[in-house]
Amino acid sequence: MPKGAKHVRRKQAPAQSLRAKQKRELAAIAALPDDQIDTSDIRELPPSAWKNAVRGRFYRPVNQAVSLRLDADVVAWLKEPGKGYQTRANHILRERMLADMRRLRA
Repeated sequence: MPKGAKHVRRKQAPAQSLRAKQKRELAAIAALPDDQIDTSDIRELPPSAWKNAVRGRFYRPVNQAVSLRLDADVVAWLKEPGKGYQTRANHILRERMLADMRRLRA
């Protein structure tokens, strides 16, 4: 860790242990083939219910600190609008990454 950097620990929720009976029940459910699961009490949604669905809407990727050398004019351009230049750089790189992924799948 660089000199002067602070290490931040995130609080984790206390682990809730399962009783042996609960573990057996979960294992039995997990072992069931999909066609043997009774879903008759679950109402099926019409296709129109999915028209505005967004995949990954609440997905938050884990950030990773990196050291990156950029040209001075690129950094100045990123900083020009004000605070948040690292977020802007990440956004630009993510857009490019997703565009490349879409292009490769097509």
